[in-house]
Amino acid sequence: MDSQIVKSYQEEIELKYQLYNSLFLSLQLEAVEKAGNLIPLLYEACNTGLENGKDPITILQKFFKNHKSELSPEDQNDFLFKVIQYIERQIVLIDALEDAAYNKIHRVKGENSYASMSDRVQKANLKDKMAEAVKEFGVRVVLTAHPTQFYPGPVLAIITDLMMAIKNGEVARVRDLLQQLGKTPFFQKIKPTPLDEANRLTFYLRDTFYPAIGQLLDKTAEDYKDALEQNNQFISLGFWPGGDRDGNPFVTVDTTKEVAARLRNTVTNCYYRDVRVLKRRITFAGVHDKVVELEALLKAELGNASGKSNVDLKEFLARIDDIETLIIDEHQGLFVEKLQSLKRKVQLFGFYLASIDIRQDSRVIAKALKEVIKAYPEILPANIFDMEEKEQMQLLMNARGAADANIFEDDVVKDTVASFGVIKDIQRMNGERGAHRYIISNCRGPIDVARVLAMFRICGWGYDELTVDIVPLFETIDDLKLAGEAMRTLYSNPTYRKHLKNRADRQTVMLGFSDGTKDGGYLMANWAIFSAKENITLKSRESDVEVVFFDGRGGPPARGGGNAHRFYAAMGKNIDSRQIQMTVQGQTISSHYGIEEAAVHNMGYLLSAGLSNKLFSKPQNQLQETQHDFIEEMAESSYQKYLSLKEHPLFVPYLEEISTLKYYGKANIGSRPSKRGGGDKINFEDLRAIPFVGAWSQLKQNVPGFFGLGTALKEQEEKGNLQACIDLYNDSIFFKTLLSNSMQSMSKTNFELTRYLEKNERFGEFWKMLYKEYELTKEMLLKVSGLPELLTDNPRSKMSIRLRERVVLPLLLIQQYALMKIQDAKAGNGNVPVEVYEKMVIRAMFGNINASRNSA
Repeated sequence: MDSQIVKSYQEEIELKYQLYNSLFLSLQLEAVEKAGNLIPLLYEACNTGLENGKDPITILQKFFKNHKSELSPEDQNDFLFKVIQYIERQIVLIDALEDAAYNKIHRVKGENSYASMSDRVQKANLKDKMAEAVKEFGVRVVLTAHPTQFYPGPVLAIITDLMMAIKNGEVARVRDLLQQLGKTPFFQKIKPTPLDEANRLTFYLRDTFYPAIGQLLDKTAEDYKDALEQNNQFISLGFWPGGDRDGNPFVTVDTTKEVAARLRNTVTNCYYRDVRVLKRRITFAGVHDKVVELEALLKAELGNASGKSNVDLKEFLARIDDIETLIIDEHQGLFVEKLQSLKRKVQLFGFYLASIDIRQDSRVIAKALKEVIKAYPEILPANIFDMEEKEQMQLLMNARGAADANIFEDDVVKDTVASFGVIKDIQRMNGERGAHRYIISNCRGPIDVARVLAMFRICGWGYDELTVDIVPLFETIDDLKLAGEAMRTLYSNPTYRKHLKNRADRQTVMLGFSDGTKDGGYLMANWAIFSAKENITLKSRESDVEVVFFDGRGGPPARGGGNAHRFYAAMGKNIDSRQIQMTVQGQTISSHYGIEEAAVHNMGYLLSAGLSNKLFSKPQNQLQETQHDFIEEMAESSYQKYLSLKEHPLFVPYLEEISTLKYYGKANIGSRPSKRGGGDKINFEDLRAIPFVGAWSQLKQNVPGFFGLGTALKEQEEKGNLQACIDLYNDSIFFKTLLSNSMQSMSKTNFELTRYLEKNERFGEFWKMLYKEYELTKEMLLKVSGLPELLTDNPRSKMSIRLRERVVLPLLLIQQYALMKIQDAKAGNGNVPVEVYEKMVIRAMFGNINASRNSA
């Protein structure tokens, strides 16, 4: 299989890249005319210069002297911008080539695929057990608006068209699209609004998720139709744009309602499109007219802005049932499977398509509650925040009242109060599944959950049954360690237990990889989340509560990404895994779910991971007590090493002065500010995980994806436990995946790019410390895995990373060159056009991040 993937990648990507890349040179574009022919020479200059330990300024000065000596400093900068423009489009070409050959370069029928698992079920005579699993299991993919996707909408559309032209071998069309690409801007002049972000993501909901989920439902229904009919959440979607107000003051209740309406309109359009196709097949007497009536109902809603003609879900499904019965009874079931395919999607997506999650920080909620109490002193005692937590809990759990959001002057307080009532509005419009979760960011314990329950009662729900799940999000290492006990306290509260009873005795708990890694480093964050799941599962089972874990995963391994399905396959019997729920964002959406084939493949992997846990006994999934203690010891060692880095006095200054950290907010890629709090000063606590991880990625140092891991493994080797590490790697899927994902981070690392810092008077020793841990981690990972090189066991990823890193090298060097020039200006060295170089840094960020596909 691996040799075939290598051959396919060479033929479908590397060779075709050379062919289509040559088309660039024939295009009448300014970037081509000014830079295209010199790109190979620039690449060679970068490579040779870095190998010889030269810094970016020296390398580029020598390049200009040898090849463009006539250029003035202004013309040199213009040339570098053209290089950036050219390479950005080369990266798009690689994306399109990989998408066009998706099924040839991925293991779409490999051992972990959904199709392969289904075959194993048949051979093992486990169909009855599989049917039971299908009745209760679910995968939920939640799309977030976190700013890690740099392609604007028009470029995404070109990539789709380019991918199809490549797939069909239409060389002339490819050339035209490359020409279009050359004339289309890659950057946004103004920040997108939350509504812009929602609109961009509904493109994926409509064109990839909707048909891909339909495919997977139809595949499952072939053998488990009856079981599937009993589970309308087998595969479902969540949505954060317009609902996630954590740190985003631009999200308002009006935005939330507008996004909900947009989602309803999108799914109605999907149904309308499917019904029109059905109408061409179901032309039978007595039935065709009923299909036409379905079409008319949907058309009326699409043309109805007021909502008066909205289709009722129950009535719509009843009409489908009526048509189904007629086809079976009177027309020999002809084309009934096409109608049933539509019915399954309607049962799943209703008229909401994706559930909007409301999310807010616990501190903001507490502030809003204080303001409510000030305005309505009869609701709760004024001194409640000074009371013992147990006393507070009792008062909060039983709070009642009716607060009006409009009386508050502070916009954030006003929106926070209104956000509790907006869920009820969306449920009326789109159904209960349209919005049914309130996520508490930075949840420190039971008191934060009690405050949210109180706010629901006070802000719009009163004595009504609360048809909302309150979801604590535990993120820091300390909060993760205390999460099990926090949930036990909640379960023991009679009022909260009554609320859970109304929610089918099911509690959703969210665990955040991103801030966990930022807080505790790679190994400790992953281990703390795994341990928290075990502890929360234990406390939940003791209280007869079913816990559902919702993982806040980012793109790269440093934020919980990498091979996520392997982590879910590694959940043993001590972790409840009835459902798999995870966030996807930015480039992960476009790279994992951007085309239908990829969406089917990756969601199928998640289904396979979860269902196989229930069907097959896998000793590698379950950590033994000695293995558990062994990882715990290594995680603690890694944590201490990471803390020594985090507490280093140069840690934040290094990021602030040497990296692209502060430029994320200027890149206009997301509506949310890049840091919490106001002012220009950067405090570690205020840093958001995306710019934090992204800044290390731009430096090609990827510290959050490995730092501390090498030290932990080396300590074990020095204790004589290297073989125990090797055995753990071979015997535990969890540990193997942990190390494999770190290898992915390290494969995108290139310390040669910043080796010039080794001689830097201020940061030289700090850089050496980072590099030493990188070298140690690489050495230990290869020893433990037995691999000759990083990612040898994943040739497709290895080849893709190698190609992308080679293409993007000049871009990385140009960015470092610009950062060095900015430092020169700060040091007072000459008349440096700082604004030009800052723009250069930002423009280079686009290509660098898009090339990585999961860098932040």
